[in-house]
Amino acid sequence: MITMPKFFKNQDNPEGPPKMILPLLPLRDIVVFPHMVAPLFVGRKKSVNALSEAMNQDKSVFLATQNDAGVDSPTEKDICTVGTIGKVLQLLRLPDGTVKALVEGSQRARIERFVGTEEFFQVEVESLVETLPSEAVLEALHRALLNAFHEYAKLDKNISKDLLKTVDSIDDASKLADTIAAHFSFKIEDKQRLMETAALEERLPFLVSLIKMEIEVWEMNQRIKGRIKEQMEKTQKNYYLNEQMRAIKKEMGAEDDAMEELNELEEQIKAKKLSEEATEKVEKEFKKLKLMSPMSAEATVVRNYIDWIISLPWYERTEVRDDLKEAEKILDEDHYGLEKPKERILEYLAVQSLIQKVRGPILCFVGPPGVGKTSLAKSVSRATGRKYVRLSLGGVRDEAEIRGHRRTYIGALPGKIIQSLKKVGTNNPVFCLDEVDKMSMDFRGDPSAALLEVLDPEQNYAFNDHYLDLDYDLSDILFITTANTLPDIPLPLQDRMEIIRLPGYTEYEKYNIAKEFLIEKQVKLNGLEGRNVSFTRSAVYTIIRRYTREAGVRNLEREIASICRKIAREIKTEKERAEYKVTVTSIQKYLGPPRFKQDQIDETDQVGMVTGLAWTQYGGELLCVETLVVPGKGKLTVTGKLGDVMQESAQAAVTYVRSRAKALCLEEDFHKKYDIHIHIPEGAIPKDGPSAGISMCTSLVSALTRHAIFRDIAMTGEITLRGRVLPIGGLKEKIIAAHRGGIKKILIPRENDKDLRDIPSTIRKSVDIVPVEHMDEVLSHALVMKDHDRLFKESDIRLEISGDDDHPGPSAVI
Repeated sequence: MITMPKFFKNQDNPEGPPKMILPLLPLRDIVVFPHMVAPLFVGRKKSVNALSEAMNQDKSVFLATQNDAGVDSPTEKDICTVGTIGKVLQLLRLPDGTVKALVEGSQRARIERFVGTEEFFQVEVESLVETLPSEAVLEALHRALLNAFHEYAKLDKNISKDLLKTVDSIDDASKLADTIAAHFSFKIEDKQRLMETAALEERLPFLVSLIKMEIEVWEMNQRIKGRIKEQMEKTQKNYYLNEQMRAIKKEMGAEDDAMEELNELEEQIKAKKLSEEATEKVEKEFKKLKLMSPMSAEATVVRNYIDWIISLPWYERTEVRDDLKEAEKILDEDHYGLEKPKERILEYLAVQSLIQKVRGPILCFVGPPGVGKTSLAKSVSRATGRKYVRLSLGGVRDEAEIRGHRRTYIGALPGKIIQSLKKVGTNNPVFCLDEVDKMSMDFRGDPSAALLEVLDPEQNYAFNDHYLDLDYDLSDILFITTANTLPDIPLPLQDRMEIIRLPGYTEYEKYNIAKEFLIEKQVKLNGLEGRNVSFTRSAVYTIIRRYTREAGVRNLEREIASICRKIAREIKTEKERAEYKVTVTSIQKYLGPPRFKQDQIDETDQVGMVTGLAWTQYGGELLCVETLVVPGKGKLTVTGKLGDVMQESAQAAVTYVRSRAKALCLEEDFHKKYDIHIHIPEGAIPKDGPSAGISMCTSLVSALTRHAIFRDIAMTGEITLRGRVLPIGGLKEKIIAAHRGGIKKILIPRENDKDLRDIPSTIRKSVDIVPVEHMDEVLSHALVMKDHDRLFKESDIRLEISGDDDHPGPSAVI
């Protein structure tokens, strides 16, 4: 072994602290501070050799902590560079070859270099010189450290009074910090940082912060222990009280009551006719219930589950009426018109009477508000003899509303479908799913997707609710859904339903509904029975035309109710009359000035202004299209909050007029000299669709040729670049709106001829409906021409447009 001098001068800095060469003892999971006495168990060969070398010399050894305690054979990189010069106080060799050593730290030092690493580590170390702050700062830090330690000592009873006295007697701030740090179980990283920090101005505040953290952790642990103890005491208390209650009940015979309740439930289960799957499930749950304490929370959950199963109408049915004449009579009593829905219900009843088992149809009534969709569902239940149940889906956005929650959730319940069946008490009711187009979706799921199983005849015989977790047969239910707009219903859901459209009522139909239903209903509701209250025919028509503007009859009923309330007030405040007759002249007295003009058409024929027809979710509407032509540079402006399709229709109309400029006696470069502005009033309302194409084209031709347009004509149809008129949708609603607005002639696409059979005969007789297939025909009907005026040049009177074999160009004869 090479013997080297233990002390020598620092060659780089003769004035600095002397360097020394010492054997190195790597430490695991411990940091030995100066002035700290620590027992060490040493088992690694190099460490044992290092202690032996120290005992052979002056017992000095350098104590440095490993960066990673898991490394068994550390290298130079695995050992912290700052440690403690210590002295071996005792050394005891154990029989297993390990050594127990008692060491004491003396001062901080830093490893300058490793001298030998074969039998043991030898290192050249240099003492760390501590830097002191000003006396005032040092005194303040000294006090802060003492205060923090005393605060911790009040919490931790393991700190003895002798240790407190020892700490209080230390005047050296560095020694105080090392002594206190040695008695805390800080993280090794934090202890090593304390070891490496030579400046007291940094070391003492860091130590204070670590002690404060220990105080917070201690207090938090105490709070947690207190809560756990309190909870345990509460649980033990509840158990003790429950046992006492059980003993008291046993003495009073209450145990017999619980047993009697279980016996009663068992009798209900035996008496209830359930499906095979449900019977097996209920028996299994009932066995569990009998083994549970009646006071346990789980027993309540199981009992509720059993109650839900046995309360459902698994096989309870109401007899379906198969008398078609009686059913038709009931439907006609409750609703005027609505031939298609009535026809479909009677067809179902006819099939039901011929065969024993038929799956309930799934109908979807689509129409504007107030046309009687929901009330028709009630009438269907009365006509068929079934019970009626209604579920509003407006605003439903949680899939669990339909399918229920699983039993794992607290307070779980079945979905609204199962709840409604329990309420109605039969498994073949008329089930009205109201406002099916008003559902929405969010992170909780899509309720419309859950309805796919409910409304699919091929699947709903085994509907599985999440709460019940059993298959339930919904195939006998007659489902009726209602909606205002079809596009808001997802396509897969539409595919599972039979769509029946309920258009708006005509004035004649509204009059009959008011006469046969509404007036009698409001007279009764307002306490006017026996008071001889009546409405003249002209008075009802005045209310319809001048005070309401709707597809249904809700506002009409409100106005009639308002008149009845005012008559009731007259009866109570004035001398009662023998008769109360509501006439045209008395309506303004009851309802005030008229809210709408009698007709929506202009009083005179206008240039550049035409009446178009539009479809909305509330029925048909008249659509005014205005066009002005002013000198400019050929700019086309389209306003009125129009959608992309409608703006494209305007561009198609302009292109068509440009292509026909010569035939229309227009300047061929008119599109360069004039700015064209097409506007559709009520600009706050969004509008879109192609059906205003011929209206915008007619308005444009009128503005350019200065020929007026007949004020009592309306039109609808899509225009192509070649002037063809293509079919549109919503024809019935549009024609009803035109009739309501006083229109005398309506131009429609020829391909919509097939839809005219849906138009009431009273409207077809009072309105001249003209099918057209080309724009030239539209212009010939719409523009006001004097005897000497000619719209087209003679050479263009007969128009022939080339086309293919399947779609030959139309010939328009003017």
